[in-house]
Amino acid sequence: MSVSIQKVNTSAELKKFIRFNYKLYKNTPYSVPDLYDDMLATFNKKRNAAFEFCEADYFLAYRDGKLVGRVAAIINHKANEVWNKKEVRFGWIDFIDDREVSEALLRTVEEWGRSRGMDHIQGPLGFTDFDAEGMLVEGFDQLSTMATIYNYPYYPEHLEQLGYEKDADWVEFKIYIPDDIPEKHKRISQLVQKKYNLKIKKYSSAKKIAQDYGQAIFELMNETYKPLYGYSPLSQRQIDQYVKMYLPIVDLRMVTLITDQEDKLVGVGVSMPSLSVALQKAKGRLLPFGWFYLLKALFMKRRSQVLDLLLVAVKPEYQNKGVNALLFSDLIPIYKKLGFVYAESNPELEMNGKVQAQWEYFKTEQHKRRRAFVKKID
Repeated sequence: MSVSIQKVNTSAELKKFIRFNYKLYKNTPYSVPDLYDDMLATFNKKRNAAFEFCEADYFLAYRDGKLVGRVAAIINHKANEVWNKKEVRFGWIDFIDDREVSEALLRTVEEWGRSRGMDHIQGPLGFTDFDAEGMLVEGFDQLSTMATIYNYPYYPEHLEQLGYEKDADWVEFKIYIPDDIPEKHKRISQLVQKKYNLKIKKYSSAKKIAQDYGQAIFELMNETYKPLYGYSPLSQRQIDQYVKMYLPIVDLRMVTLITDQEDKLVGVGVSMPSLSVALQKAKGRLLPFGWFYLLKALFMKRRSQVLDLLLVAVKPEYQNKGVNALLFSDLIPIYKKLGFVYAESNPELEMNGKVQAQWEYFKTEQHKRRRAFVKKID
């Protein structure tokens, strides 16, 4: 029988949409499931602030009455305006190894986009850069992170067979924590701190850091990430949402702020213990015991030896001036004290030399690559 595509219209169908990924990767040791409640919030048009400037529909693929694939069709109008494009995004795409299924899903997104005036399709991308993006094309035998997509090796093969081409690549690194701060980092840190009158700021209260610099952290992100692939500036509602969502759960020992002599934020580094294994044990659920695994990974002594680098941002006028060295001169002793062996960089654009240059004095291993594909809509 041919593949049939069904639009998600009910909460029961949305549950099937979210759960399909869990079932498809149930026995895969490298896949890290999203939290079900987080996904419900992401796809909810009232709860996700990105719907201020996005529109989306979700689709399920069936064969012989069996669910065999899913995909989200998204238009980020703000990104299209910023980049002067007419692109529809496909995201949260999963399918069995059957080209008829993948073709039906992608054709549905193409037609959905065409009916709304779009002339290209790109992905996998989410609503914004805060969603996982890029299809894994190298590193299928590496454990995923909570911020990235895991997919089977046949996914990119299907895309290429269907005429999709590379639009952008991200690379990911294991960055091994040195026993001591590299000497060059020490020298650069001392010089830059003195030359620009910079200060290192640490907090022990999530409420206080949110009050003092919550807004500034995400404004700095907007300024720093503005030139990057597909980025659309965070709205005020998104900033408010992310301040409440993320700052209360991070270990503030691993959050370093750099400010100038007027206490204005010029750099920030945010990292946390890897939650990959904890999320696998939780199986996408906080209840009944998922919360225990996550709290154990975040706050107990016997935490993961792997660290996730969530955010490193430096004000454009301070880039290439040593502020990154100052950030890591503060963080490295903390990482060592807490027992971390290496950090996951998470995706960095292949051509972003500024970001990759900051790992120059560390032992690194490039172990994953992921890709955004693009195709002209016929």
